[in-house]
Amino acid sequence: MLQLLYRWRKEASQAGRTIKRIAVAYEAGRDGFWLARWLRARGIEAYIIHPSSVPVSREHRRAKTDRLDTELLKRAFLGWLRGEPKHCSMAAIPTIEDEDARRPSRERESLVKECTRIVNRVKAGLARLGIRGFRPTLAQASKQLETLRTPEGAAVPANTLAELRRDIARLCFVKQQIKEVETTRAKRLEQTHGERRTAMVRLLARVVGVGIESADLLVQEVFSRELRDRKAVARYAGLTGAPDESGQKRRERGLAKAGNARVRRSMIELAWGHLLHQKDSPLAEWYRRRTADARGGTRKTMIVALARKFLITLWRLVTTGEAPAGLLLRPAAQPLACP
Repeated sequence: MLQLLYRWRKEASQAGRTIKRIAVAYEAGRDGFWLARWLRARGIEAYIIHPSSVPVSREHRRAKTDRLDTELLKRAFLGWLRGEPKHCSMAAIPTIEDEDARRPSRERESLVKECTRIVNRVKAGLARLGIRGFRPTLAQASKQLETLRTPEGAAVPANTLAELRRDIARLCFVKQQIKEVETTRAKRLEQTHGERRTAMVRLLARVVGVGIESADLLVQEVFSRELRDRKAVARYAGLTGAPDESGQKRRERGLAKAGNARVRRSMIELAWGHLLHQKDSPLAEWYRRRTADARGGTRKTMIVALARKFLITLWRLVTTGEAPAGLLLRPAAQPLACP
């Protein structure tokens, strides 16, 4: 790639053109950010385009080829370089250290999903035989398989029993990996006690209803970024609305879902937990006033609004260090527990 860029620069110079800068851009995808960092280290401006930020034709069946996509990205990139708005937006390129700091939370998330998948697989295999109520997460689950009986009084068939044992062994292995991730993170927080991000994680984990896992995820995914204001924080988490207004028509189409899905899911879970653990907080009282009609649709809509408000509250807590009135905090010396 460098040889190609240098060749083009040489050909332009031979044609009488003065080349003062080389700028390249590519669409965000599977390759991630390494290529942009590699190019920038060699003096080339490299940018990564958000795929969803490029305006496209709204025709029912528009032509789509690599050549047409390249021309579309080139026009958007040139417009962005000229400073014209609404052409496209660029992704922030993190350092390799920032990317690596996000791996524990993301790995744990995938491992938890794998645990859920295995548990559902075991229960589905037993339900096929008419056996219900078995708990694969118990420590003695593998031994209890031999005592299970179908409604006809027969034992679990041999092949099915062997399959279930392998699934439970796989479940134990994944749970052990989750413990290793959590133990490693706890050691890292102890070793980096004086760093800014560690201080932010510990401060967030002091909030009643927020565990060390959620605190670490929020810091690495959101609060470590330089976000302009509260609107930018909510927008990055995808907790903003998508209004549809035309003429006399006024309606909301729900969440835009254009931000970080991990943060959005975590904040909605934390919002429900906030109502449980901090019932007398101003945010909880605000939610109860807004959902006084007891309609399910209202509660579903307002929990998203509560998640947005709670995220902004936590952002202000870690940026200013001041706890909002009514927010319960654990003592600073209390050990932090993982949810």
